[in-house]
Amino acid sequence: MAVPLESVTPAAPLLEVENVDAAYAAFRALFGVSFSVPEGSALALLGSNGSGKTSVARVITGLITPTAGRVRFAGEDVTGLSAWRLARMGIAHAPEGRSVFASLSVEENLVLSFRQSLGRSGVAGALERAYDRFPRLAERRRQSASTLSGGEQRMLSLARVFADPPRLLVVDELSLGLAPAIVDVVFDALAEIREQGTTLVVIEQHVDRALEFAEYVVLLTQGQVVYRGLAAEIGDQAERLLPGEPA
Repeated sequence: MAVPLESVTPAAPLLEVENVDAAYAAFRALFGVSFSVPEGSALALLGSNGSGKTSVARVITGLITPTAGRVRFAGEDVTGLSAWRLARMGIAHAPEGRSVFASLSVEENLVLSFRQSLGRSGVAGALERAYDRFPRLAERRRQSASTLSGGEQRMLSLARVFADPPRLLVVDELSLGLAPAIVDVVFDALAEIREQGTTLVVIEQHVDRALEFAEYVVLLTQGQVVYRGLAAEIGDQAERLLPGEPA
Protein backbone atom coordinates (compact mmCIF):
# COMPACT_ATOMS: atom_id res chain seq x y z
CA MET A 1 0.00 0.00 0.00
CA ALA A 2 1.31 3.43 -0.86
CA VAL A 3 2.72 5.53 1.96
CA PRO A 4 1.83 9.23 1.77
CA LEU A 5 5.15 10.95 1.11
CA GLU A 6 4.17 13.83 3.36
CA SER A 7 4.10 11.45 6.34
CA VAL A 8 7.76 10.50 5.93
CA THR A 9 9.35 13.82 4.92
CA PRO A 10 10.03 17.04 6.89
CA ALA A 11 7.35 19.68 7.15
CA ALA A 12 9.19 22.24 5.01
CA PRO A 13 10.42 20.58 1.79
CA LEU A 14 12.48 22.38 -0.81
CA LEU A 15 10.18 21.35 -3.68
CA GLU A 16 6.42 20.86 -3.55
CA VAL A 17 4.33 19.69 -6.50
CA GLU A 18 0.66 20.00 -5.64
CA ASN A 19 -2.22 18.54 -7.71
CA VAL A 20 -0.49 19.35 -11.00
CA ASP A 21 -2.15 18.71 -14.35
CA ALA A 22 -0.30 19.28 -17.63
CA ALA A 23 -1.10 18.88 -21.30
CA TYR A 24 0.39 19.16 -24.77
CA ALA A 25 -2.36 20.77 -26.86
CA ALA A 26 -5.28 18.32 -26.63
CA PHE A 27 -3.19 15.53 -25.06
CA ARG A 28 -3.36 15.50 -21.27
CA ALA A 29 -0.12 14.17 -19.77
CA LEU A 30 -0.47 14.65 -15.99
CA PHE A 31 -3.42 14.18 -13.67
CA GLY A 32 -3.27 15.63 -10.15
CA VAL A 33 0.40 14.83 -9.49
CA SER A 34 1.52 15.63 -5.94
CA PHE A 35 4.75 15.03 -4.03
CA SER A 36 7.40 16.90 -2.06
CA VAL A 37 11.18 16.64 -1.73
CA PRO A 38 13.10 17.55 1.44
CA GLU A 39 16.15 19.76 0.98
CA GLY A 40 19.38 17.80 0.59
CA SER A 41 17.65 14.53 -0.29
CA ALA A 42 17.13 12.57 -3.50
CA LEU A 43 13.79 11.45 -4.89
CA ALA A 44 13.51 8.81 -7.62
CA LEU A 45 10.71 9.51 -10.09
CA LEU A 46 9.91 6.20 -11.78
CA GLY A 47 7.45 4.94 -14.37
CA SER A 48 7.20 3.10 -17.65
CA ASN A 49 7.61 4.89 -20.99
CA GLY A 50 4.85 7.45 -21.45
CA SER A 51 3.95 7.57 -17.77
CA GLY A 52 4.58 11.32 -17.50
CA LYS A 53 8.03 11.44 -15.86
CA THR A 54 9.55 13.86 -18.35
CA SER A 55 6.43 16.03 -18.23
CA VAL A 56 6.89 16.36 -14.46
CA ALA A 57 10.53 17.35 -15.01
CA ARG A 58 9.49 19.99 -17.53
CA VAL A 59 6.88 21.42 -15.18
CA ILE A 60 9.39 21.65 -12.31
CA THR A 61 11.98 23.41 -14.50
CA GLY A 62 9.58 25.76 -16.25
CA LEU A 63 9.66 24.23 -19.72
CA ILE A 64 5.90 23.69 -19.68
CA THR A 65 3.24 25.46 -17.62
CA PRO A 66 0.79 23.29 -15.68
CA THR A 67 -2.86 23.63 -16.58
CA ALA A 68 -3.81 23.16 -12.93
CA GLY A 69 -2.08 22.86 -9.56
CA ARG A 70 0.89 24.61 -7.99
CA VAL A 71 4.68 24.25 -7.80
CA ARG A 72 6.52 25.69 -4.81
CA PHE A 73 10.27 26.07 -4.40
CA ALA A 74 11.72 26.97 -1.00
CA GLY A 75 8.23 27.95 0.09
CA GLU A 76 7.66 30.31 -2.84
CA ASP A 77 4.98 29.75 -5.47
CA VAL A 78 6.88 29.43 -8.76
CA THR A 79 4.05 28.04 -10.87
CA GLY A 80 4.38 29.15 -14.49
CA LEU A 81 7.69 30.98 -14.07
CA SER A 82 9.99 30.79 -17.08
CA ALA A 83 12.89 28.34 -17.20
CA TRP A 84 15.52 31.10 -17.04
CA ARG A 85 13.98 32.62 -13.92
CA LEU A 86 13.85 29.22 -12.20
CA ALA A 87 17.47 28.62 -13.21
CA ARG A 88 18.47 31.89 -11.53
CA MET A 89 16.65 30.72 -8.40
CA GLY A 90 18.78 27.57 -8.34
CA ILE A 91 16.82 24.96 -10.31
CA ALA A 92 18.88 23.12 -12.93
CA HIS A 93 17.76 20.53 -15.49
CA ALA A 94 19.92 17.76 -16.97
CA PRO A 95 17.56 16.49 -19.68
CA GLU A 96 17.44 13.18 -21.51
CA GLY A 97 19.69 13.05 -24.57
CA ARG A 98 22.85 14.89 -25.43
CA SER A 99 22.24 18.33 -23.96
CA VAL A 100 25.44 20.00 -25.19
CA PHE A 101 26.32 22.56 -27.84
CA ALA A 102 27.61 20.21 -30.52
CA SER A 103 29.47 22.87 -32.55
CA LEU A 104 31.49 24.06 -29.53
CA SER A 105 34.46 22.39 -27.91
CA VAL A 106 34.25 20.74 -24.50
CA GLU A 107 35.89 23.76 -22.86
CA GLU A 108 33.72 26.24 -24.76
CA ASN A 109 30.61 24.42 -23.49
CA LEU A 110 31.87 24.69 -19.92
CA VAL A 111 33.04 28.29 -20.19
CA LEU A 112 29.69 29.38 -21.64
CA SER A 113 27.82 27.77 -18.77
CA PHE A 114 30.14 29.05 -16.04
CA ARG A 115 30.20 32.63 -17.34
CA GLN A 116 26.41 32.74 -17.20
CA SER A 117 26.20 31.49 -13.63
CA LEU A 118 29.49 32.60 -12.04
CA GLY A 119 30.74 35.51 -14.14
CA ARG A 120 34.17 35.74 -15.75
CA SER A 121 36.00 35.68 -12.43
CA GLY A 122 34.54 32.29 -11.52
CA VAL A 123 35.35 30.46 -14.75
CA ALA A 124 38.91 29.34 -14.00
CA GLY A 125 38.04 27.77 -10.65
CA ALA A 126 34.97 26.05 -12.06
CA LEU A 127 36.98 24.61 -14.96
CA GLU A 128 39.54 23.23 -12.53
CA ARG A 129 36.82 21.55 -10.44
CA ALA A 130 35.16 20.10 -13.55
CA TYR A 131 38.38 18.68 -14.96
CA ASP A 132 39.48 17.28 -11.59
CA ARG A 133 36.22 15.35 -11.35
CA PHE A 134 36.10 14.30 -15.00
CA PRO A 135 39.69 13.80 -16.24
CA ARG A 136 38.42 12.43 -19.54
CA LEU A 137 36.92 15.83 -20.33
CA ALA A 138 40.26 17.48 -19.53
CA GLU A 139 41.89 15.22 -22.11
CA ARG A 140 39.28 16.28 -24.68
CA ARG A 141 38.94 19.95 -23.74
CA ARG A 142 39.75 21.15 -27.30
CA GLN A 143 37.61 18.48 -28.95
CA SER A 144 34.23 19.30 -30.51
CA ALA A 145 31.39 18.16 -28.28
CA SER A 146 29.74 16.54 -31.31
CA THR A 147 32.59 14.02 -31.50
CA LEU A 148 32.26 12.84 -27.89
CA SER A 149 30.74 9.48 -27.07
CA GLY A 150 27.31 9.37 -25.44
CA GLY A 151 28.89 8.75 -22.05
CA GLU A 152 31.32 11.62 -22.46
CA GLN A 153 28.48 13.96 -23.40
CA ARG A 154 26.64 12.92 -20.21
CA MET A 155 29.82 13.69 -18.28
CA LEU A 156 29.92 17.12 -19.89
CA SER A 157 26.31 17.76 -18.84
CA LEU A 158 27.13 16.76 -15.26
CA ALA A 159 30.40 18.70 -15.19
CA ARG A 160 28.48 21.93 -15.74
CA VAL A 161 26.45 21.39 -12.56
CA PHE A 162 29.18 19.64 -10.55
CA ALA A 163 31.44 22.68 -10.68
CA ASP A 164 28.58 25.07 -9.86
CA PRO A 165 26.03 23.01 -7.86
CA PRO A 166 22.41 24.21 -8.08
CA ARG A 167 20.04 24.08 -5.16
CA LEU A 168 17.80 21.61 -7.03
CA LEU A 169 18.87 19.36 -9.90
CA VAL A 170 16.33 17.48 -12.04
CA VAL A 171 18.05 14.60 -13.84
CA ASP A 172 16.21 12.93 -16.72
CA GLU A 173 17.56 9.52 -17.84
CA LEU A 174 21.24 10.45 -17.84
CA SER A 175 22.21 6.76 -17.89
CA LEU A 176 20.06 5.91 -20.90
CA GLY A 177 21.97 3.75 -23.37
CA LEU A 178 25.26 3.87 -21.45
CA ALA A 179 27.61 1.01 -20.63
CA PRO A 180 27.49 -0.17 -16.99
CA ALA A 181 30.91 1.34 -16.21
CA ILE A 182 29.76 4.78 -17.41
CA VAL A 183 26.50 4.42 -15.45
CA ASP A 184 28.68 3.99 -12.35
CA VAL A 185 30.51 7.22 -13.19
CA VAL A 186 27.19 9.05 -13.59
CA PHE A 187 25.81 7.88 -10.24
CA ASP A 188 29.10 8.56 -8.45
CA ALA A 189 28.99 12.14 -9.76
CA LEU A 190 25.36 12.54 -8.69
CA ALA A 191 26.27 11.32 -5.20
CA GLU A 192 29.03 13.93 -4.98
CA ILE A 193 26.67 16.65 -6.19
CA ARG A 194 24.22 15.66 -3.45
CA GLU A 195 27.05 15.73 -0.87
CA GLN A 196 27.58 19.37 -1.83
CA GLY A 197 24.02 20.09 -0.67
CA THR A 198 22.05 19.81 -3.91
CA THR A 199 18.57 18.29 -3.77
CA LEU A 200 17.89 15.79 -6.56
CA VAL A 201 14.90 14.55 -8.53
CA VAL A 202 16.17 11.58 -10.53
CA ILE A 203 14.28 10.04 -13.45
CA GLU A 204 15.92 6.73 -14.18
CA GLN A 205 15.32 3.58 -16.25
CA HIS A 206 17.44 1.39 -13.96
CA VAL A 207 14.95 0.94 -11.13
CA ASP A 208 17.33 -0.84 -8.78
CA ARG A 209 20.02 1.85 -9.14
CA ALA A 210 17.47 4.62 -8.58
CA LEU A 211 16.03 2.98 -5.45
CA GLU A 212 19.52 2.36 -4.09
CA PHE A 213 20.48 5.99 -4.68
CA ALA A 214 17.36 7.85 -3.50
CA GLU A 215 15.70 8.11 -0.10
CA TYR A 216 12.24 8.68 -1.53
CA VAL A 217 10.33 7.39 -4.53
CA VAL A 218 7.31 8.40 -6.58
CA LEU A 219 5.85 5.96 -9.11
CA LEU A 220 3.80 7.24 -12.05
CA THR A 221 1.38 5.34 -14.27
CA GLN A 222 -0.47 7.07 -17.11
CA GLY A 223 0.24 10.50 -15.66
CA GLN A 224 -0.91 9.69 -12.14
CA VAL A 225 0.91 8.95 -8.90
CA VAL A 226 0.37 5.34 -7.83
CA TYR A 227 2.96 5.24 -5.03
CA ARG A 228 4.73 7.80 -2.82
CA GLY A 229 7.01 6.74 -0.01
CA LEU A 230 10.41 5.67 1.22
CA ALA A 231 12.59 3.94 -1.34
CA ALA A 232 13.79 1.48 1.30
CA GLU A 233 10.22 0.35 1.99
CA ILE A 234 8.85 -0.10 -1.51
CA GLY A 235 9.88 -3.77 -1.64
CA ASP A 236 8.59 -5.61 -4.71
CA GLN A 237 5.89 -3.03 -5.44
CA ALA A 238 8.14 -1.37 -8.03
CA GLU A 239 8.22 -4.55 -10.10
CA ARG A 240 4.49 -5.04 -9.71
CA LEU A 241 3.59 -1.46 -10.58
CA LEU A 242 6.20 -1.03 -13.34
CA PRO A 243 5.93 -4.21 -15.41
CA GLY A 244 8.69 -4.65 -17.95
CA GLU A 245 10.98 -1.98 -16.50
CA PRO A 246 14.70 -2.71 -16.07
CA ALA A 247 15.53 -3.76 -12.51
